Amino acid sequence: MAEAKSPSGLSKVLNAAWLRPFLFLVVIVAAWDLSIRLFHIPAYQIPSPGDVVAVLWTDWPELLRQSWPTTYATLCGFLLSALFGIPVAMLIAGSKTVESYVYPLLVFSQSVPKIAIAPLFVVWFGFGIIPKVISAFLLGFFPVVVSAVQGFKSVDPDMVDLARAMQGSRFKVFCAVNLPHAMPAIFSGLKVSVTLAVVGAVVGEFVGSNSGIGYVMQRSIGTFDLPTMFAALVILALLGVILFWIVDRIERLVIPWHVSQRDDISFAS
Repeated sequence: MAEAKSPSGLSKVLNAAWLRPFLFLVVIVAAWDLSIRLFHIPAYQIPSPGDVVAVLWTDWPELLRQSWPTTYATLCGFLLSALFGIPVAMLIAGSKTVESYVYPLLVFSQSVPKIAIAPLFVVWFGFGIIPKVISAFLLGFFPVVVSAVQGFKSVDPDMVDLARAMQGSRFKVFCAVNLPHAMPAIFSGLKVSVTLAVVGAVVGEFVGSNSGIGYVMQRSIGTFDLPTMFAALVILALLGVILFWIVDRIERLVIPWHVSQRDDISFAS
């Protein structure tokens, strides 16, 4: 029986997980540039990729400086979402009474557009960082709660009963059984939350701010400077990807057993 040939170095590189989205991005950019050339789309409607790259190259220091307020507001809002979202999820999953009172209100709150209530935060807290942090918190809070509730509710009751039968206290049972079992779902919610927190920070900057990537976009729209606006969108996309990657790295450190199982399933498929 012939032995299976080991994949070559080129094949390993082409099958690398990080390379696939990069190649797809190259295809999208090429299609973007080709569409502009074929359909003769004017620059005041859609800028060419070359113009956007030129803005990124020449205005990189300014864009980097403006990205810091957005990043800071995003991180603060995301951390607040995790700090308040997980305990609220614990209360909802552990009490039917709390769930009946709180959970419907959380769902109802998602039907209110955040851009509609963001001006209130400016009226109440001024034009500083607080309105942006609150907007990021509001968008990132709900995914954390929903995912964590699902994770806590999916714990096998027999495992909890067994731990209690072994004279485990309520806190020890929670730390040994409930929390580890719910961690994959919690991290799934955190990944969604951190990307939505970026959107929330930009919403806050749209409403009232004189700094940040949202302010750059708003200023660019007012002057029809579309290359700068697209460059700001690229910065926001990179920010979301980097923060998502950081949360994914933390997940690999905290629950390596789940990540290894997930990777094995993905590799097998």
